[in-house]
Amino acid sequence: MRTASRVWAWCLVFCLVWAALAPCAGSGVAAAQTLAPTADTHDKSAAYQWLEIALETVAREHVRNSPRPTVSSRMFGIVVTSMYDAWAAYDEKAVGTQLGGKLRRPASERTEANKAKAIAYAVYRSLLYICPEDEQFITEQMRKKGFDPKDKSTDTRTPQGIGNVAAAAVIEYRRHDGANQGGDELGSNGQPYSDWTFYKPVNPPDKILDPDSWQPIPFDNGKGDGGKVTPGFLTPHWYRVKPFALKSSDQFRPPPPPKIGSEQLKREADEVLNMNANLTLEQKATVEFMRDGPRSTGQSGHWLRFAMAVSARDHYDIDRDVKLFFAVGNVAMDAFIAAWEAKRYYDSSRPWTLIHYYYADKDVRGWEGPGKGVGAMKGQEWHPYSPYVFITPPFPGYVSGHSTVSAASAKTLELFTGSDAFGATETRHAGELTEPNISCEVKQMVDGKPLAGIAGDGTVTLKLPTFTATAEMAGISRVLGGYHIQADNVAGLDLGRKVAEFVWPVTLSYFQGTAGKGGPPAVAKCTPEGCTIPGHRHDKSQAKSGEKQQTKAGGDHD
Repeated sequence: MRTASRVWAWCLVFCLVWAALAPCAGSGVAAAQTLAPTADTHDKSAAYQWLEIALETVAREHVRNSPRPTVSSRMFGIVVTSMYDAWAAYDEKAVGTQLGGKLRRPASERTEANKAKAIAYAVYRSLLYICPEDEQFITEQMRKKGFDPKDKSTDTRTPQGIGNVAAAAVIEYRRHDGANQGGDELGSNGQPYSDWTFYKPVNPPDKILDPDSWQPIPFDNGKGDGGKVTPGFLTPHWYRVKPFALKSSDQFRPPPPPKIGSEQLKREADEVLNMNANLTLEQKATVEFMRDGPRSTGQSGHWLRFAMAVSARDHYDIDRDVKLFFAVGNVAMDAFIAAWEAKRYYDSSRPWTLIHYYYADKDVRGWEGPGKGVGAMKGQEWHPYSPYVFITPPFPGYVSGHSTVSAASAKTLELFTGSDAFGATETRHAGELTEPNISCEVKQMVDGKPLAGIAGDGTVTLKLPTFTATAEMAGISRVLGGYHIQADNVAGLDLGRKVAEFVWPVTLSYFQGTAGKGGPPAVAKCTPEGCTIPGHRHDKSQAKSGEKQQTKAGGDHD
């Protein structure tokens, strides 16, 4: 583990990535926007447009079923892989992950129009599989693009056939990959994405039996009736999900986290307590930027948006967009799998439990709630700077998923572009998600006294100069927010970079056409007229009616 000097080095990096804060008063809330330089004239490729649709579709799904970062990472992994496999048929040397070069079309057919159509059908089919409840929205997008959603042709001499076949192969490969999308894994409760590995927490919600172990936390139910809901460990089985490139989920398992009795753990818990009680407006904006909100698509979606900003900055065409999104989406998925393996293996506690344990019946200072500022309280009353409906993420702390996925995605963007330079900006309003419609004087209140002398609307423009700095901002934001100790962050950043460095050569092998064959669907029988994928029955002509998905995705709140 790195020492306290490294902590302050991060804080220095964190300060450098802030831009000026317009001094704050009032309660205006504006939509956040990540902007890339020279993006105004960006001509969005079909891949870019379909990723926008995928991000919106997953956001809608998460509104219904609550944000689930592991689940969304797999969703995006399926989408970008289907997109890539369809596109690869029209490249000179790239091979698909499932069917290799079996779908390759002659040079005369490698037009942007054919690529766009193949991508459309591949993404459409994959979205219907992962988000069947959004079929109407997804189908509307298909029609708006001028494509027939009822066309289920598997004639691989046509772009729609390429897209349908490519998506079918990816879907079949992922159908029983351990995620339990169908709720049909032996040991599960039948609900989509439910645990099938029999996880049980050591600590009950109302008592700390082992402060080193994770504890479920009661949240407000959001109905205003005083009711509570206590989420369980979100997808504790995720270490069993089949990775894209990693040999196993524990391939880069980090060393153990600090335990009760160690000076490091007490010091890091105190650091969280101190940071959370002294958040500036800039820091609050950063915590919320990386936390996202009710429509969050997780760090996977966050970094795919950063990839889109790179595309806009560098004016990528359809070929580079497909490769970029494939690389980022899959490394994020593998990073989540690796992070969840560590979470499940170590089952470590979070600052909520640690501070309640260390400071039970002792005086501390902390955030008292929206519009109440910071004040004195007993340790068991401490609450991180977070809405009461989402006190802290419902899964163990070590390692930080934000840190792991951000580091993996940042390193991949650096490897893909050949530079660590990013240069994007993000505009936020401080506290807009945690304390909406409250003036900045009140948000910064101390011991019941509003902080005088603040003027302006609370707008913060965050600068993201490099991919590395952006990943480290994501990591430190979780410590500032009271969700993680530094050990979670440090180990997560290290794990994420290791994942990226291992995954990148595998990704390149697909681009360069040197990758081996994919998994089980590679046994598909292919003829010039089409491919037969095990488990998928598609007509080789245009279908007359829509086909309902066999598996229904939904939320798992256990």
